[in-house]
Amino acid sequence: MAVSLTPSAAEHIRRQLQRRGGGLGLKLGIRKSGCSGFAYALDYADAVSPEDEVFESEGVKVVVPREALAFVDGTTVDYVNEGLNQMFRFVNPNIKDECGCGESFTV
Repeated sequence: MAVSLTPSAAEHIRRQLQRRGGGLGLKLGIRKSGCSGFAYALDYADAVSPEDEVFESEGVKVVVPREALAFVDGTTVDYVNEGLNQMFRFVNPNIKDECGCGESFTV
């Protein structure tokens, strides 16, 4: 089981943590949302609880709650620039369907 970052995502997270003044890494979870069922939930990770799994990718820690791991296992997190927009993009091999707006997914 693993979650990985592209070099672009890792660099963006490092910059954000530095601007913030610290933090352990990225916390990646899921929440019920949208027309397809789930959406990604991103936050700063300041601590690791016993219910979390920690992965290190490109020198950055990614903290995933165990209950979300089955939904995001094997996911690669990228950070992309598309015109004026900058965003995280998720390549998740577990997704069976996505909503038309791209905000939610089904596993």
